Amino acid sequence: MSAISRRRFLAASAAGCAATTLAGSKNALAAGSFTGYPDGMGVLVDLTRCIGCRTCEAACNKEQHLAAPDKPFDDMSVHDEIHHGQKRRPDENAYTVVNRYESESSAKPVYRKIQCNHCAEPACLTSCFVNAYTKTHEGAVIYNGKVCVGCRNCMIACPFNIPGYSYSSAFNPLVKKCIFCYDTRLKEGLPPACVESCPQQVMTFGKRTDLIKIAKQRIKNNPEKYVDHLYGEREMGGTHWMYLAGVPFADAGFNVHLGNEPILNNVKDFLGTVPMVLAIWPALFTGFHLLATKGKDGHGHGEDDTHHIDGEGDK
Repeated sequence: MSAISRRRFLAASAAGCAATTLAGSKNALAAGSFTGYPDGMGVLVDLTRCIGCRTCEAACNKEQHLAAPDKPFDDMSVHDEIHHGQKRRPDENAYTVVNRYESESSAKPVYRKIQCNHCAEPACLTSCFVNAYTKTHEGAVIYNGKVCVGCRNCMIACPFNIPGYSYSSAFNPLVKKCIFCYDTRLKEGLPPACVESCPQQVMTFGKRTDLIKIAKQRIKNNPEKYVDHLYGEREMGGTHWMYLAGVPFADAGFNVHLGNEPILNNVKDFLGTVPMVLAIWPALFTGFHLLATKGKDGHGHGEDDTHHIDGEGDK
């Protein structure tokens, strides 16, 4: 490795560590200070109406120009799929999925649509040290892939295990998730494609405050039909996608032990150190690799080393 490339490597590493440490501290101090936009839009999902038809999946796929799935959307065998002991979850090729669950409280299976819940105080946003996430006034949590460095802090921080990572692209790190159809629909006041496409009227689009009233009225009018709880009204500080169910939420795969405090209130000090750790370790391992390979051909990797280091510094 040449002296120039080595200097560039050390400079880029030092700058990256300093920047991420400062950014991490700033985000840690901000944790818990944002309560979202109460007048923002949201979606009320009524699981008692869902039949698992996957129409919403198809609509999302089309709206977001995603790759065609391995199995067509009319193939219901996907409800039987288990990967690494878990049912399907959103990923880079599917921003929403519908899973089937069995409950002793119901003779029929329960279907649940899963996507980003668009938290009022998003852990993904506060944990991101490059500010790749934005909470919009309309209620959406959107993502800017142009500034993402692929650290995956957001995947660790999300209490709902939603963000997916584009493992298919090693040189273009991107996080993939539902963005509430923000660019094409939400900012124009239109409902997301999944909501508009649903043949069972499972989802209701509107102001979050109005949706809470609608949900509580449904529970009041049909106490034998619904569990007396609106999931997402208060969980983790509240979300803009909320759920009604006719069976215990745990039976439909929900985490019912999250509590009502935003996750950043409890882990803000820890997350302030995460960016620094994530910046230092890749730099150290890269340095070890460069030193180990130096001299194998008498010149190290020469121009290739400089190219890769410059590329990382540009990020």
